[in-house]
Amino acid sequence: MSFFKSLCLAIFATIFLTYVLGVSFIELLDVDIYMGEHVVEPLKAISVSALVVVMLVLVALAIAMSVFGSLIFVAMLVLGGGAMLLIGVFWPIFLIAGVIWLLARDKRPAQC
Repeated sequence: MSFFKSLCLAIFATIFLTYVLGVSFIELLDVDIYMGEHVVEPLKAISVSALVVVMLVLVALAIAMSVFGSLIFVAMLVLGGGAMLLIGVFWPIFLIAGVIWLLARDKRPAQC
């Protein structure tokens, strides 16, 4: 399943669960939500809470991706450090191999 498809399904599930649980919660506790002097309809109240929950999910996704990105960055640093260590240890062998290659290669005359 692709990342975008998973994200869309997660957002849809979050909105659906927030709506179902929110309506149940409002009806169970007989809660009225007021904005100023007007009673807010349950659907509007739930939609606002669903949007807040979706925003929290997106923030959590951003945090998780940044942590995952940091782990990839650290892994690349470790692999790069290992490569530099190997080059640092074996540089005399690479130098000798380069000199032998330069001396033993076929020399062709320069064409004008």
